[in-house]
Amino acid sequence: MSDRRYRQRGYRDDDRDRERRDRKQQQLPPRREGPRGRGLGAPTSAVFRCSDCGRRVPVAAAVELDAVCPGCGADLHACVNCTHFDPSARWQCRQDITQPVPKKRKRNECALFEPKQVMEFESDAGAKSPEEARAAFDDLFGNL
Repeated sequence: MSDRRYRQRGYRDDDRDRERRDRKQQQLPPRREGPRGRGLGAPTSAVFRCSDCGRRVPVAAAVELDAVCPGCGADLHACVNCTHFDPSARWQCRQDITQPVPKKRKRNECALFEPKQVMEFESDAGAKSPEEARAAFDDLFGNL
């Protein structure tokens, strides 16, 4: 047992403690480089979603001025659906505009408009239905 009351490191440490710490640090595995996280390497696709209802909207090269969401009827050529929309920026736009757009959710004729596309995981076409999953579970554990 140690003659010290507390186990903090300090001026009374001996060289053996330092050697143990050095060995522990050398035994740690090297850190992996590169991105880590959920879905790494999974197939993704760029999609455009309505800012009001979140419905997936097919988008061509450009969104027409009179385009509306098929789900909720909201205007699609609006600031909230634009890539440059940023609530913390001046006039809520990252581009240099000469005057603010008063209604961000209403249709406007901004020449800098680009539809906001986000990367999402592609849906799994071979996904099983809940009934198939239940049947597989029953086959596995049904006779217990």
